[in-house]
Amino acid sequence: MELTGKVHEIGLTTAVSEKLNKRELIVEYADNPQYPEYIKLECINDKCALLDNLKVGQDVDVHFNLKGRPWTDKAGKKSYFNSLQLWRVNVVGAKEEYKSPANITPADDDDLPF
Repeated sequence: MELTGKVHEIGLTTAVSEKLNKRELIVEYADNPQYPEYIKLECINDKCALLDNLKVGQDVDVHFNLKGRPWTDKAGKKSYFNSLQLWRVNVVGAKEEYKSPANITPADDDDLPF
């Protein structure tokens, strides 16, 4: 899925567990400028680096996966949770696609002329 908006807030990386780091990005989505929406996306582990060079106020295209899961509490009540997991960010208007260290593949740094 894809969404275009403006960077509203960039969170710090937090360690949820020994193997899980999370970082949040809040994007202002103004499909109707009179009623903007603030969409929270999360980055997991190596994708946290995608937010390192972003700045509040930049226009961005964000690519994410919609995730959902059930959870049952101790009383047996079932709830459902959704999350938007970010996997790519492009700064709108940048001359070249924005790439952070987590978004670079080996072919991207090959500048051989042949």
